[in-house]
Amino acid sequence: MAKALALPAPDGGTQSKEGSLRWLLTLGLLTLLSAAIGGGFGLVMVSGIERQVEEKYKALPQKTEVASPYKGAIAIKQLAAVVTNLAGSQSDWVRLEASIVYKPGEEQHPDVLASETRQDILSYMRTVSLAQIQGPSGLLHLREDLNERARLRSKGTIQELVLETLVVQ
Repeated sequence: MAKALALPAPDGGTQSKEGSLRWLLTLGLLTLLSAAIGGGFGLVMVSGIERQVEEKYKALPQKTEVASPYKGAIAIKQLAAVVTNLAGSQSDWVRLEASIVYKPGEEQHPDVLASETRQDILSYMRTVSLAQIQGPSGLLHLREDLNERARLRSKGTIQELVLETLVVQ
């Protein structure tokens, strides 16, 4: 009969501990190496971006002055409040306070100019409905319309009509 050869059992406890320790050390070393490479790449990218931003910033004009539309001799006069009802409704009332920016020394007296402008605003507001002045775009259209009417009425003496308050009740 043949005898079976019995091989001694390998002592895998120490070899498996050494193998897993090497594996962990290799992973730790690769992690540190990748963190160092990633950090270095990030620093290179940040310095390149900073340099590009600085170059673009230097290319821009440093102080840009906004040209004022109010050059030369100008004056401002506050108008008396305009209180009237709106078109199409007896219950909707509006109170509007405004000022005019004008060129002094023109042929018209400022008080006469202010009174005529106030009268024109009053007559215009009586033709406007509540739906026309609602919202930001309605207010913008109202402001543009009143400015245009004031310039036409004064033959260019009034540069702008400044709306101070607008209350609709």
